[in-house]
Amino acid sequence: MEDLVKQCFGGIFAGKKVLLTGHTGFKGGWLTLWLQQLGANVTGVSLPPDTEPSHWPLLNLAGEHYELDINKAAELAQVIAKIKPDLVLHLAAQALVRESYHSPVSNWQTNVMGTVNVLEACRKTPSVKAIIAVTTDKVYENNETGAAFTEQDALGGHDPYSASKAACELAIQSYRSSFFTTSGPLLASARAGNVIGGGDWATDRLVPDLVRACEAGQVMRIRSPQAIRPWQHVLDSLSGYLHLGAQLLQGHRHFATAWNFGPVATDSRTVADVLDMMRQFWPQLHWQVEKSAAEFHEAKVLRLNIDKAQLLLQWQPVWDVTKAATVTAQWYHAFYQQQQLISLTQLQQYVADARSSGAVWAN
Repeated sequence: MEDLVKQCFGGIFAGKKVLLTGHTGFKGGWLTLWLQQLGANVTGVSLPPDTEPSHWPLLNLAGEHYELDINKAAELAQVIAKIKPDLVLHLAAQALVRESYHSPVSNWQTNVMGTVNVLEACRKTPSVKAIIAVTTDKVYENNETGAAFTEQDALGGHDPYSASKAACELAIQSYRSSFFTTSGPLLASARAGNVIGGGDWATDRLVPDLVRACEAGQVMRIRSPQAIRPWQHVLDSLSGYLHLGAQLLQGHRHFATAWNFGPVATDSRTVADVLDMMRQFWPQLHWQVEKSAAEFHEAKVLRLNIDKAQLLLQWQPVWDVTKAATVTAQWYHAFYQQQQLISLTQLQQYVADARSSGAVWAN
C-alpha cells in the first residue's frame, strides 16, 4: 500500500519543495499527509488550528511549519523567499459562509488581499514553478437555475464569502494575464465541491455538526435540508489539486487556468439525503430545522460541471457519495470509539481504489 502511494503522479513530487498555506485546516492536514507520503518537502504557513480536537496536531507530521497570518505581506514574502519552493498550494482562507456575515471585513481582507500577498511573494521568488490557488464552488453567479456550473460561467456571489472568493479568481486572472503570460510560475485555480471526510471539526459544516450532536446526545440543528450540493470526499478534491500540480510542474502551460473538481452529476444530493446516508452509522441521529435558518442567504442549488477536468486532465472522482459517507463515518467511529487515527490507512485505501478504477494519476 505504501509503495502504491509513492508511485502516484509519476513520482514528480519526490524531493520537490512545496509551500502549503492553510496546512492546519481540514484540507491542509490531509494534503500535507499525502505530499509527505509522495516524498515532497512540505513547508506550512498557517494560523494555529481553531478547533479542538483538530486533525493537524493529531497527525503529528514532521517538517517545517510557520505560524503566520497571510495578511502579513512582508513576513509571508520573507518565508517564501527563504524556502524557495517549487510549488505553492494556497489553501489559507476564511472558509465559512456564516462567519463571513459576522466578520465581512476580515473575510475580504484574508480571502482577497491574503491571496494577492501570496501571488506577489511568488512573483518575486524565481524558484516558484507553479501555483495552485484554491477557491470554491461558490464563486459562480448563482441564479438558482439548477444548471451545473462550468469554468466559463460568470463569477459572482451573494454572501461575503462567495463574493470574496470570486474576487480571488479575478485577482488570479489578473496576475496570470499581467505577470505570468510567457514567463514566471504557471498559475491555476481550483474550485472544489462540498467536501466531507474525517478530521473536520469546523463549525457550521454538516458532518462536524452531526458528529458533535451525536457525541453529545443532542438533536442536530440544520439550516436547509433540501439544499442541493456537490458532495465529495476530501481526497477526491485533493487528487485533483495534485494531478493539476503535477501537470504544471512539468511545464504544461495550457493547464494554467481555472478547474472544477467535483463529483459526478448524480452525487449532487440534498442535505437530507446525506443525513439519511449517515443515519445508518449514527442510528441515534435526530435533526430539526434551525429556526434562524433564514437569517442569511445561502444558495438552494449548487452543482459543478467537471467535464473539463475529465476530458483535458483525464481526472475523475474515485469515491461516490455513498462511499464518501461510509469512509467518513468509519474515520469518526475509529477516532471516538477505538481512539485510533486512520487517516493514512484511508489514504492508502483511496489510492488503491483509484488504481483499480484506472485513474491515470495512480498508475
